[in-house]
Formats: sequence, C-alpha cells, structure tokens
Amino acid sequence: MKKLFLFVVLCACSLATFAQPRPVDKAPEPVSTRPAYEARYEGGLFGQSDTEKGSLKFDDINERVVFYRKDGREMFAVPYSALIVIYPDSKVGTSTTGNVVSRLPLPGAGLAGLLSKRTKFLIMQFDDPEVEVKGTANFKFEDKEMLLAFINALGQKAKMKQRGDAYYRARSTAVF
Repeated sequence: MKKLFLFVVLCACSLATFAQPRPVDKAPEPVSTRPAYEARYEGGLFGQSDTEKGSLKFDDINERVVFYRKDGREMFAVPYSALIVIYPDSKVGTSTTGNVVSRLPLPGAGLAGLLSKRTKFLIMQFDDPEVEVKGTANFKFEDKEMLLAFINALGQKAKMKQRGDAYYRARSTAVF
C-alpha cells in the first residue's frame, strides 16, 4: 500500500513539473510617434541653471532631443550620439498640503504628514563633445506611462541598448 501511494505521488509531481509554460519572449515596443512630451527641466546642463516648464521633442533630421520653453523657444538640445545613459527615477515625499496641515495645532493633524506624493524623473547622462564635459540632466514628468514611452522612443532613436527600463550606450572595445 505504501509503494502504491508513493508511486501515485511521484506521478503527480512529475506531471506538475512537466506542464509549466515557457516564458513569453519580450518584443521591443514600437517607437512612439508623439510630437512632444510635457516635462519640467530640473537642472544639470552646463549654462542652464533655472527650472523651466516646457516640452521635449525629437529632432530626427539633426539626430537630437530638444527642450522647448512654454513660449516655444528652444532652450537646449542634446545630440543622440552624446547620450550615455537614460533611465527613469522616482522620489516619494510629503505633499505641500500634508506639510501645512500636519503643522496645524489640531488633534490628528499630524496624520496629514502621511500624505505622500510620488514624483517621476527622467535622468539623462551625456558627454558633451563641444565643451568636453560630462553631465546629467533631470526632467520631471507628471505621468509614468508618458515617461516610459519617452525613454523607450529616445533609446531606440539613439540606437542604445536596453536594460530593464533604462537604455545605455555600450563602451567601444578598442584593442591596443
């Protein structure tokens, strides 16, 4: 009886391991054809210290990504070939409303400090060939899906390699 029970358990276990599905291959997402991505420049570029609301656009003819101010003037551009790494980042912080209400002298007002806000950023690391400076530019996005769509489109247009949600330019392997 024990042998029969052991045989049935072994058969059931072997069937369970045999029926596992193969993981689906991840195909690259198509490049977005969106004309502009609303973002806020947070700093990092040489000569551009102020934060500014505007939009990021692709200039495929000149192979660069351009940031335009709200009034439509070009603020700066980064060539695709200068990009080293692009990746998303997020920070969690207490909202302004939560900070103000938590400081009110009311019972339970301290719980308002638990109101948190998640901020999504695009981090672009680049090597500027004109002034021979490496830098990091930060852009704040309102929507995570829009941020990931922009990173995906920029990574593919700049012919960079993907690792997770980030894109990077592989080092050239020179042999001496």
